[in-house]
Amino acid sequence: MCDITPDGRRGWRGWRGFPAAGALRAKGAWHDLSHRLDNDLPVPHVFPKPHFSRLMSMPQAKLNLTRIEMVCHVGTHLDAPLHLFIDGPGFDEIPLEMLHGQGVVWKLDVEPFQDITAEMLATMRPAVRPGDVVFLHTGWADRFGSEDYMSNPALTVDAAHWLVDRGVKALGVDFATPDMALERRPADFDWPVHKILLSQGTLIAENLASLAPLAGERVEIVFGALNIAGADGSPARILARAVHSEPVPA
Repeated sequence: MCDITPDGRRGWRGWRGFPAAGALRAKGAWHDLSHRLDNDLPVPHVFPKPHFSRLMSMPQAKLNLTRIEMVCHVGTHLDAPLHLFIDGPGFDEIPLEMLHGQGVVWKLDVEPFQDITAEMLATMRPAVRPGDVVFLHTGWADRFGSEDYMSNPALTVDAAHWLVDRGVKALGVDFATPDMALERRPADFDWPVHKILLSQGTLIAENLASLAPLAGERVEIVFGALNIAGADGSPARILARAVHSEPVPA
């Protein structure tokens, strides 16, 4: 599927075309699906903690001025293909149509470290359509900041292929990673789920929050990510609202 060369992993296969979606009829208000960013943000031990500080503060200064220092892959964020593929596009090269659209929110009852299989996804409703975003609501966001948050479930390779085969343009999860939990990874671990999805242009959103009100709904989604040149990912304020299943008649 991909090749490791002296200058990095290659295997980017390009963006796929998706059918145009009809106009949507909203059923409810927008929901913020992102965790708040602050100096206490929980991060995996392999990453430095973010730091937010005031360079200037009122009333001592004439204005407030905040400095941000953080890894792109902490908190609620979106992965670009460049995250895993040296020949893949960075965040500023992601087409706008990949950063909004419609999709589904599926509720899954899972245990720590449990596999999420293709068979499980095939039973979920509403049914997925080509060009959809799929968000998985497992309730794991309630553990954010606790010791067992990193004991997350993970997608199997077959589940990743299942999503790609159905034309899913983005996957979002309410846990740390769709790949195997950090503490269970062998020394030769190589992010198989990330590779399958990102190589085909299926973006990955991690550490989603507050999905419960949208569980079982078809939704409209906006990925409020930053246009960072050459970045392998971006922090994101991800918004979604429930919509009616059928588009507005032309």
